[in-house]
Amino acid sequence: MIEDYGPHGNDADERPKVDELFANLKRNLPELEKLLEKCNGHWIYEDSIYRFYHQSFKVFYIQDDTLEIVKALQSLLPDAPMNGRFLKIVEEGTGKEFKFDDNANWSTVTRPMIEAFFHARFFLEMAVKYGKELEFPPRMLPSGWAVFLYLFNLR
Repeated sequence: MIEDYGPHGNDADERPKVDELFANLKRNLPELEKLLEKCNGHWIYEDSIYRFYHQSFKVFYIQDDTLEIVKALQSLLPDAPMNGRFLKIVEEGTGKEFKFDDNANWSTVTRPMIEAFFHARFFLEMAVKYGKELEFPPRMLPSGWAVFLYLFNLR
């Protein structure tokens, strides 16, 4: 007896939330690609890291970019809570306003901002990469797709 596993055999992860995430990822891929290109550009990626090492208050601007990425990622599965570890990193690296006293504790104050951006950018990069590469959500998971599923607590 041959079992029917759907259009991709038993290779596909056909859980409803994964299907919804994947469909939204494919639909929003052009916007996500533009956002990734912007975030990889000179004025966000390069300049923000420079501002961290230069000890410039302009590093605080990276918080807006981090939150823009988080908003775009959350829109892929708006009703699903995002991973708690990720949200904690984002919380610790956003919502800060520069105070002159921050200069005395520069790394302590600003490094969480850079860390939050790196994590958000990483998930955006994985979304774009696997949104382009995959034809369907697989059961045998490449690491990047697996961690992307963790973002929405689907792994």
